[in-house]
Amino acid sequence: MNRAVTAIRLTPSTGVVMTLAAFLGLVAFFWPFVVAPGTFGSNWAPPLVFGVLLILVLCVILSEIAEGGIDSKALAMLGVLSAVNAALRPLGAGTAGIETVFFVLVLAGRVYGPGFGFTLGCTSLFASALITGGVGPWMPYQMFGCAFVGMLAGFLPRADGRREVMLLAVYGSLSGYLFGFLLNLSFWPFSLDPGSSIAYLPGLPFTEQWQRYVAFDIATSLGWDTGRAVTNFVCVALAGPAVLTTFRRAARRARFRATGRFEGSRRPAEG
Repeated sequence: MNRAVTAIRLTPSTGVVMTLAAFLGLVAFFWPFVVAPGTFGSNWAPPLVFGVLLILVLCVILSEIAEGGIDSKALAMLGVLSAVNAALRPLGAGTAGIETVFFVLVLAGRVYGPGFGFTLGCTSLFASALITGGVGPWMPYQMFGCAFVGMLAGFLPRADGRREVMLLAVYGSLSGYLFGFLLNLSFWPFSLDPGSSIAYLPGLPFTEQWQRYVAFDIATSLGWDTGRAVTNFVCVALAGPAVLTTFRRAARRARFRATGRFEGSRRPAEG
């Protein structure tokens, strides 16, 4: 049975911080449904405020993870895969929703554990944004979304062989839709004319607001998200076995946080 290597150990305190971060992340994404109209003075203020908060939360989480246990070998692996993802992303982004960054994130989170997957999601998107000039108010939302895609991959149930590959392929496909659904929430309130039937309208009951958003997501992003989902499924299904084998071989050789064992000195044999 294949198990996650846990390249980055999650301590109890880190778990608490990540739980609180998940709650704040949900509030940051779903703010149109939870923030009272006029609280921030304009529709532009909430995503900026929550974006800054997400950056601070990510810094706290990464600090907690580093303090909990990340050795030089795990750090080197993180740097290599972040660079690989940053180089892969421009190959597909902007073409019919094709995203080449997620399948490595899903497979690495599966093999090296949820802590590594979370960190890789943050560093990959940050490095990619610097390379492509994609730095903006949307970046912390993208980092947070990818971080949780990688983290949840580390929590998937155990499986072997083709079952594991298909499990990861299906998860990668679903995560493609979920990522798009969440990211759209961050800019939906100011992306359409208020007179549109699918635009954000402050003060509406939750059910009506939700119906408007679902209609907006389907009308504007379903095709793009489908491209991402199909790309994730195909990449994991085709490259998954080889990449999983490579990652696990590297993990065995690295032996993350392997501890030395010293044997007591033996007394010389008496003649």
